[in-house]
Amino acid sequence: MSSANNNTLVSTKASDSGLQAHLHPLVLLTISDLIARRTLRRQEGPIVGAIFGQQKGREISLEHASECQVIQKEDGTSVLHDAWFKDRVQQYRDVHKAPALEVVGWFTTAPPSGPEFQHLAIHQQLLLDYNETALMLAFHPSTVLAGAQAGGKLPLTIYESVYESGLEGGKAAPADEDGDNRMEIEGQEAHLDLKFRELPYTVETGEAEMIGVDYIARGAGNATAIDGTSQSVGKNRSSQASQTPVGTVDPKRLGKTDVKATDDTSTLSAEDDELITSLTVRINAVKMLHARIQLLKTYLQNLPPSYLNSPDLPSTDPATPSENYTEINHPILRSIQALINRLALLTPADPESFEQESLAERNDVSLVSLLGSLSNNVRDARELGRKFGVIDQARQHASKNQSFARSGDLFGGHGIEGNTPPGSDINVNGTGNI
Repeated sequence: MSSANNNTLVSTKASDSGLQAHLHPLVLLTISDLIARRTLRRQEGPIVGAIFGQQKGREISLEHASECQVIQKEDGTSVLHDAWFKDRVQQYRDVHKAPALEVVGWFTTAPPSGPEFQHLAIHQQLLLDYNETALMLAFHPSTVLAGAQAGGKLPLTIYESVYESGLEGGKAAPADEDGDNRMEIEGQEAHLDLKFRELPYTVETGEAEMIGVDYIARGAGNATAIDGTSQSVGKNRSSQASQTPVGTVDPKRLGKTDVKATDDTSTLSAEDDELITSLTVRINAVKMLHARIQLLKTYLQNLPPSYLNSPDLPSTDPATPSENYTEINHPILRSIQALINRLALLTPADPESFEQESLAERNDVSLVSLLGSLSNNVRDARELGRKFGVIDQARQHASKNQSFARSGDLFGGHGIEGNTPPGSDINVNGTGNI
């Protein structure tokens, strides 16, 4: 708290309100995701979000978090977009009805010394319009970059706001022996200042959150860090391309294909990426199992021969290690024997019925696959018939046009040969009297 003592917004007193804050992992995941996206996209502006939860007496649970839109004022401070934030709060109330959620606080980034003056506008807005006991969660990015919190407490602090009496002009009243400020009556009026007090918190999680956090933790092992080198290389290439005159051909690029076009077409969808991740996890598990089995096999092969099975061998002390064999470890051997005994549990009690059930399931799967292929074939046949009808209709139309053209040539381009008086019949082969 040495750095916090220099911050005039942080109270020197400890929290005595009796509030108990329970922080859930979903709030931490939302904050880290928002900060990571803003950092990678190089977006400027304050990072602000609302925290939703429940308040039962003096216990406040911080369960969900959401990013908020802010409006920059002329003086440099930021406030919440009122209409947008009201709609977002109503959406959370409509979705989370049992139990009902409300605005219990907000989060932002701040130095380890505590909140700053640009944070007062948003906090006062929440106090006046939504919750009189709104909490402030300050995340400390500088602590994360320094790596000082590795293996320690989380790089965040939760504050509660209180109004403490002070003096006009920014000077605090002198304190008595108990540390409380005395009211000044010698021509100076006391007023209340908004102060922040650090609030202790605990991290709680439910079953659904544990599953989600475990899934994210396992997926993080396949994540790939992206640096800015590729972007800088792309910028250099674009600048070089812009300097090349139009219509000229670079001899170095002759016979080379554009790599960027292939990269765009090789982008995987979310379902494919998830499937690849799942298969990768299973492949790694199978490889680990195979490596452990090979280790046990090598250990058993390098054990010295037993004199119990070979009477010709002398009865030596098995605990005595040999140069050509590994040392005998009875706990490991007992564990291997127990594992072998448990393998019998995987064998079905009735192999015949198990085989019949497996055959029935395979038949069902094959039948479903056959029905699917039949459906695809019927669909393809219908599509082929539709296309054939279109082509046949176009062919008939073309043949009619050709027949009319030949008949026009037969009658000298007018459809009638010679001088024919009106009312006379004309006989054309295949058409009858006209």
